[in-house]
This record gives sequence, structure tokens and C-alpha cells, in this order.
Amino acid sequence: QVQLVESGGGLVQAGGSLRLSCAASGSIFSINAMGWYRQAPGKQRELVAPITSGGSTNYADSVKGRFTISRDNAKNTVYLQMNSLKPEDTAVYYCNAADARLDYWGKGTLVTVSS
Repeated sequence: QVQLVESGGGLVQAGGSLRLSCAASGSIFSINAMGWYRQAPGKQRELVAPITSGGSTNYADSVKGRFTISRDNAKNTVYLQMNSLKPEDTAVYYCNAADARLDYWGKGTLVTVSS
């Protein structure tokens, strides 16, 4: 089992920045990849940015050039640096981890971007 705890959400004005953190615990040795998803009100959950165990990253087109995903293996933590935030980035952001069999999810952290 893997436990994930997100932090760092909050209210920010458009153009501002936030950094989300996701601390992993439990059977972390089994994790193949981690990532950030988000779900806006009335919309489906979408993938924002994944990062593999080897450090390869990818980004949704809507956040390319503005968001950066990174990981600190010593701290078992994944980060999402979000710059130039827009009102359409408002959502609950979820941390995800995947091993060979299962997906694990955190409870989410709310990001609200005001115009």
C-alpha cells in the first residue's frame, strides 16, 4: 500500500504562483510513476503532469511552459510548481502513484485562482 498526502493549495490571484507537494509513504519502492491530476467543478479528472521513476516528465498542453513537476527521492515527495496561474486552473489537484497493479490517490488539495 502507498499513502499520498498533498499540500500547498490555496487561493491566488491570476498571474500568481503556487507549489504543491505530495508526500508518499508506505510501499514506495514499488512505485513506477507518479503524477498530478486535477478536477474542475463539473468536469472530468484530467492528467496534468506525470513523472516516471527515471525522472521523465510530460505535461498537458494547457499547462506547458507554466507548470513544472519534479521529485525529491530522498524525501519521497513530488512537487508541482505552478506559475502564471489562470482562473481556468481552478480545480482540486490530486496526487497519483502507480505500481504494477494499482493506482493510489491522495485526497486532493484545492487551488482557486481569482481573476
